[in-house]
Amino acid sequence: MSGESEVRDRIVRLAFAGDEGRFTHFVESLRAVTPADAEVILRGSAVTGTRWADGQPFDADGAGTSDLDVTFVGGDLIKHWDSHYIPGLHTVPLSDEHPDACPRFLSLRHELCRLAGRPVNLQATTSLVQFARDVLFDQPYYTLIEKVAEDGGPSGGEAEELAPGERTERARDDALP
Repeated sequence: MSGESEVRDRIVRLAFAGDEGRFTHFVESLRAVTPADAEVILRGSAVTGTRWADGQPFDADGAGTSDLDVTFVGGDLIKHWDSHYIPGLHTVPLSDEHPDACPRFLSLRHELCRLAGRPVNLQATTSLVQFARDVLFDQPYYTLIEKVAEDGGPSGGEAEELAPGERTERARDDALP
């Protein structure tokens, strides 16, 4: 897969029509509800540039037709979902197909769809399931928000738009909408 900056540039170009400000606002909207012990990843054709199922390019069916698949990993966010593929481990996505999967994040989803100008699906999973998807199934993803390590810095790799220690004062679940 391409380098981090190439992937980020692809995401901004494809999913946000090259608008850095919309992308930044999108990430900040997610950051506002993400506890420090969770990370947020983006997977799918916005990351790879092509659809997994048929190899067609992102938005092959017209502008705004490809969706964004956002996943919260860890942070106990899974407890806010009412519908699961694997109870306690992996949720169904809050999406047009599952509009009642997570009432708590419905307004967030609407805001993210507005910012992206396309459908956004929100899902929660555990680090175990994410590990399996990454290592065992080699499913590409891009980290939008990194988990904060116990020392207050990112847990590894380069944090996107995050100064060291920036999230140490973040409120936990009680700040969720």
